[in-house]
Amino acid sequence: MQTAIIAPLRDTPVGQEAERILRSCVHCGFCTATCPTYQVTGDELDGPRGRIYLIKALLEGEQVTSETRRHLDRCLGCRACETTCPSGVRYSRLLDIGRSELARRLPRPADERIKRAALRALIPHPRRFNGLLRIGQAMRPLLPRPWARRIPPKTHFHWPKSGWHPRTMLLLESCGQSRGTPRTNTAAARVLDRLGITLTRIERAGCCGALSHHLDAHSEARAMARNNIDAWWPAIEDGAEAILVTASGCGTMLKEYGELLADDPDYRARAHRIAALAKDLGEVVAKEGIEALSSEHKRQRIAFHSPCSLQHGQQLPGVIERLLVAAGYELTPVSEPHLCCGSAGPYSLLEPTIAGTLRQRKLNALSGSDPEIIATANIGCQLHLQSGTETPVCHWIELIDQALT
Repeated sequence: MQTAIIAPLRDTPVGQEAERILRSCVHCGFCTATCPTYQVTGDELDGPRGRIYLIKALLEGEQVTSETRRHLDRCLGCRACETTCPSGVRYSRLLDIGRSELARRLPRPADERIKRAALRALIPHPRRFNGLLRIGQAMRPLLPRPWARRIPPKTHFHWPKSGWHPRTMLLLESCGQSRGTPRTNTAAARVLDRLGITLTRIERAGCCGALSHHLDAHSEARAMARNNIDAWWPAIEDGAEAILVTASGCGTMLKEYGELLADDPDYRARAHRIAALAKDLGEVVAKEGIEALSSEHKRQRIAFHSPCSLQHGQQLPGVIERLLVAAGYELTPVSEPHLCCGSAGPYSLLEPTIAGTLRQRKLNALSGSDPEIIATANIGCQLHLQSGTETPVCHWIELIDQALT
């Protein structure tokens, strides 16, 4: 793709990076076949190829309007297009650059800014999120069933007691997950304890920054990354061997800390180290003697939804499915496993119509063989799917924990 990026931007590292990405695109269109929003709307500008043309025009100085923003906002950031692309186009990075430049040139209307600021002020902060969650849980019995399903029920839990192990991993306590679905992290701690690993929580660590990054608050996301690096670093120097992530969306973010802080001389080296230590829970469990989980006893029929952040972002397809089979569960067939469920961080709150359509399409694919349980690996997918079905939806580690009990 030939480019003519405007001079003030062309001479910057970001502009040069955008030019390299644009030039790698050969217009083949393979990406449209795996793009969820294109599948819903049928609009070329709601597919990766169309959005690449919009970003190219934006970076070349052409006039931009609210229509440009609408099509870029509709992107879920699922990265299915990157998995499909034969040319290795780094679409997600180009989208970040395009959205940042668009925000500079075309500020959002006040109502959109307020909505996004409210999400950033609540969800990444556990105490604030927990207060709002408690209000919703108290009102849950009074709400219509479809609304009530959107609010996770109140769960009583205690952090499990475990023995001392010489091996230690640090837990990223995902802000929403630690309050909305607390059984995920407690189940992870129990399973790792059985594998001889102590899972340690670091109080000073906070949100991974993914939500702020998705909402174009990149400076805020970088500040959150720096805070986490400072919080984790003493434990890493003391020998912690990994930073374990139980929400695959957060795992994708952590593994890109090196790129996020590449221009920060004070944090660049440590950010790359953190990215290298970040491990999805599935990676860890699969590496730690999965044969010990094998069972001849067939357990429930499970439909597994592989989040986009796991299969496309972290490039870990099939890992969880193998763990569930080894633990004795029967996996039901799932059609269109590559397509997003519509959760995508804050997407389901900002684009509810498309998100709802994708959720129903995903639930149809998951429910075709009548599973007893739907399992997934990301809190956003878990809550989004549960809001549309009576079939229980849980994190896969809860099933592994159950199999070992």
